[in-house]
Amino acid sequence: MAKKLESTFTNMVIVLTVISLVAAYSLGSVYNITKDPIEKADLKKKLDAISLVAPEFNNNPNAEMYKVAAVNPSPGLDSLEFYPAKKDGKLVGYAVKSYTMKGFSGLIEVMVGFKVDGTINNYSVLKHAETPGLGTKMGEWFNNTAKPKQCIIDKNPANIKLKVSKDGGDIDAITAATISSRAFLDAIDRAYKTLQEGGKKDE
Repeated sequence: MAKKLESTFTNMVIVLTVISLVAAYSLGSVYNITKDPIEKADLKKKLDAISLVAPEFNNNPNAEMYKVAAVNPSPGLDSLEFYPAKKDGKLVGYAVKSYTMKGFSGLIEVMVGFKVDGTINNYSVLKHAETPGLGTKMGEWFNNTAKPKQCIIDKNPANIKLKVSKDGGDIDAITAATISSRAFLDAIDRAYKTLQEGGKKDE
């Protein structure tokens, strides 16, 4: 009887080992298959965002990307990516990949474009996990030029308080989404301050 039990235990160990190896191999195969398409999709999203937010350019900002130590960084997120936009060799602005950890659901990543004088040209929200229908509105809320009190486009952070009006700033928050609004403006402000304090490499 003891011999039979020992044999059964050994078989169980062998079967579980084989199952684990097959599962690991399958996961590895799926990762390898999906890795390149995911990387290509992320790159396209980034390039599209640069084209959207930066002043008109004809260079390759992605090829000239450099990193700058972030102002008020969060742990593990110590630098911002800068993409210089040039027209016929002349610098016309920057696209800056910035972030905040102050979102209602944590990390928010944005690409924000600046003209050479620091004026905000446009922005694009790259990543977030905010509440659908509320925090998700930041993608269009802050670029509505028909509503200047909530819009940041064509404004220079040197001349305004880049905070929600509830906190004494000059920007109206998204209705019922003050936390997301504060976080979004924190990411934009970090990009601007980092630009001013070390981001201007090509002027």
